[in-house]
Amino acid sequence: MRHARLPASEEIALEDVFHALSDPFRLEVVRRLATEGEQSCQALEGDRPKSSVSHHFRVLREAGLIRTRNEGVTRMNALRRD
Repeated sequence: MRHARLPASEEIALEDVFHALSDPFRLEVVRRLATEGEQSCQALEGDRPKSSVSHHFRVLREAGLIRTRNEGVTRMNALRRD
């Protein structure tokens, strides 16, 4: 699996954050991670196609909003708080 490079805190662009939060699904993912803590991709995807969910998580990672880690075959996501 390829790992997306997370931008350093000082590299996070406000435009990228606003773009990432402009989609209702991505905004809901951020809300759930903020209130419920770390979640698996499966717990957050609902009935969306896997390719769509992967795209949304990539946008959130590249904007510097979330971090993803592997736990066995499960991908766990959490808000970046740094």
